[in-house]
Amino acid sequence: MDSKYDFGAASVAQTVYIRKVAAATLPRDIQEQLPEGQDIYAVHDAEGERLALVQDRSLAFTLARQNEMRPVSVH
Repeated sequence: MDSKYDFGAASVAQTVYIRKVAAATLPRDIQEQLPEGQDIYAVHDAEGERLALVQDRSLAFTLARQNEMRPVSVH
C-alpha cells in the first residue's frame, strides 16, 4: 500500500474517480495489511484502471488534486 505510482506529466487535469472499496474484494496480500473490517477508497482513471488505494475519502481527493487531477465521487 506504500507503492509509488507515476501519474505522468499531463498538462491538462485528468478526471479520476473515487470510490469506496470493500476490503474483502481486494487481493489477500492487500487485505492482510488492513485493520479488520476496514473499507478503503480507490482512485480510478477514466478507463477504470485502479491507480491508488488510500485509507479514507478525503485522502483520495487530496492525492488526486496534488497530482493535478480532477477527482469525482462514484457511488
